[in-house]
Amino acid sequence: MNSHEIWLAYTQGKQTIKQLAIRYHCNEKTIRRHLDKVQITLKTPASIAVNLLMDTTYFGREYGVMVFADSRTQQILFIKTVEYETNQHYLMGIQHLKSQHIEIQSIICDGRRGLTTLLPDIPVQLCQFHQVQRIIHYLSRHPKDPAPQALLALTYRMKNCTEKDFKQGLKQWYQQHKEYLNKRSINLETGKMWYTHKRLRMAYFSLKRNIPLLFQFEKYPELNIPKTTNYLEGLFGDLKNKLRCHQGLKKERKIKFIQDYLMSKNDF
Repeated sequence: MNSHEIWLAYTQGKQTIKQLAIRYHCNEKTIRRHLDKVQITLKTPASIAVNLLMDTTYFGREYGVMVFADSRTQQILFIKTVEYETNQHYLMGIQHLKSQHIEIQSIICDGRRGLTTLLPDIPVQLCQFHQVQRIIHYLSRHPKDPAPQALLALTYRMKNCTEKDFKQGLKQWYQQHKEYLNKRSINLETGKMWYTHKRLRMAYFSLKRNIPLLFQFEKYPELNIPKTTNYLEGLFGDLKNKLRCHQGLKKERKIKFIQDYLMSKNDF
C-alpha cells in the first residue's frame, strides 16, 4: 500500500478510515499507521512582493491555525498552530517571510490592537468585514432604537463608500444622535452616573478610531490592496466543512489534515 495514495483518498476523496480499511482489505489500525507516515511541508515562493492576508481560525477551544496568504496569487505563505493569536505570533510570521526574501507591500488583517504600531513601514488595511462583524456584536443585527439602527445601516454601506464619504456619514450620524449617545443614567442612592448606551458608544468610537485603517487601500491604489480577508474566511469555511467528514480525529491528524488542505491551494 502507498501511504501518499491513502492520504489523498482520505483528504481529497473524503473517504473515512473505515471505508479505506474495506477498500485496502486491512484493519483500521493499518490505515491510521499509513496516514501518520505522511509528512507535510510548506513550500514558499522566493523573492516575490505580496499583499499579505492574515487571519486565525479556531477549532474548538484548544487551538487555532494562523494563516498568511498573498491576496493576488491566493498562495498560502505561512501556517502556524497557536493556542490563541497574539501580535508576537503575527510578527514572527512576518519575520519568517522576510527571511525568505518575500517583500510585504501591505497587510490586511482584523485590526488587532497595537499591531499597526509595530509595523510602521507597512501599510495595514483593517478588514472591513471584521469591522462590520464587530459593530454587529455591539449593536446586534436588529437593534430596536433609531440611533443604533442608523449606525448599523451606515456600517453596512461602508464597502461602497470612500473614506471621505464615510467620515461625512459618521459626522452626520453623530450630529443627529449625539444626545442619545451621550445620555447618562444615575443611581439616585449613590449619585453614581454612567453612560446609558455603552455598547452604542463602543460601536461609534470603534468606527471613528478605525476609519484611517479601513480605507488604507485608497492611499495606495497601485498596490491593489483588498478591503477584506474574505479569501481566508472562505477557505476556513470550506476546510471546516471537509473536516466534518472525519469526526473524532485526534489533534495531530487534524492538524496534518489542515496543513495539507491549505497547502493544496499552492501551485508552485
